[in-house]
This record gives sequence, structure tokens and C-alpha cells, in this order.
Amino acid sequence: MKVRSTAFVQGLALAGAVSILIAGCGNREVAVPAPVAATIAPTASTGTPPTGTSVGTEIDDSVVTARVKTALLADPDAKSFEIKVETRKGQVQLSGFVATQARIDNAIALTRNVEGVRGVENGMSVKDGKATVGNAVDDGIVTAKVKSALLADPAVKSFDIAIVTRKGEVQLSGFVDNQAQASRAIEIARGVEGVQTINNEMSVKK
Repeated sequence: MKVRSTAFVQGLALAGAVSILIAGCGNREVAVPAPVAATIAPTASTGTPPTGTSVGTEIDDSVVTARVKTALLADPDAKSFEIKVETRKGQVQLSGFVATQARIDNAIALTRNVEGVRGVENGMSVKDGKATVGNAVDDGIVTAKVKSALLADPAVKSFDIAIVTRKGEVQLSGFVDNQAQASRAIEIARGVEGVQTINNEMSVKK
């Protein structure tokens, strides 16, 4: 009897220990790592939007520019490849050399009907006479030289400026930070070999 009693007591003790162990595991709190996003400090953006704009505005302007180009491309009378399109806070600037005033008017009308367009700035000019193949080659060289000259100057944000050349007449368009930047771009372009006149269609960012 004594042996059986001892075994019985030991069995009860073992069962109690197992119960305690199970209960302890069930009540144990497991540490859950905090979300990674909450533990990582925000990093600076590698691309800083221009003064007065946000990333959202930049994206919206790109969408509007794409829509305008698509609308011009779809119209057989627009000859959209002759027209440069720049957008700043919904304000669309059209520039370039086109064949007739009617095409200018048509391009403006098409652009005004595009979703997201708040206003249209006309920087387009009517071509003066027909250009020869030689003119086209020379104008391409002049455009490349002007682009290189603007790119080499640290005071000019040349990527904001569109350049088109027609028979030695260079048209500068786009949105620049200030008037000083526009004046500097004109000064540089005038000093480039092959440039006969400058047509300034640049606008200061608002």
C-alpha cells in the first residue's frame, strides 16, 4: 500500500507540474516586432520638385503634357511634332514653328479642351518661307550648340528650356525660375555660332 500511495502522490505531482507548464506557455506574451515602416526614419527625396510645386503637382503636369501631346498627335492638321508642350500647374505652354496661323489656332483650341488644362500660353510662331534640306541640317546643328552652351552654364537650368531653330532663328521656351535665368539663357544663346536672332517664349514660374 505504501508503494502504491507513493506512486500515486508522484503521479499527482507530475500532472500538476505539467498543468503549470502548459498554463505558463499559454499566458506567455510573445514580443511582436514593430512594423518596419515605423522604425525607419523618413529619408530625403532624391529629386526635389521645383520651387512652389509638390511631387503631386509634378505628376499631374506630366499627365497633362502627355494628354495634350496625344490630342495634337491625333489631329491630322496639328502636326504635333513641330510643337513643344510644357506644363506648369495646369498652365500649358505651346511653342515651336508651324506652317500657318490656322494651325496655331487649331492647336490652341485642341489644348484648351484637354482635361486638366487650366490655361494656354501661345509661344508658337509661323514659319517664314520654306526651309531647304540644308537649312534643316544647319538648324539642327545650331540647336545642338545652344543646348550644349546652356548645359555648360551652372546658372541656367537648361533642362527647363526647350530649344527650336528655324533658319537661324532660335526660339527658347519653357518655365524658368526667374527673369535673371531667362536673360542669362538669351545671352548665352546669342553668343552661339549660327544664331541669327532669338525668339524668347520663356515664362517665369509662378
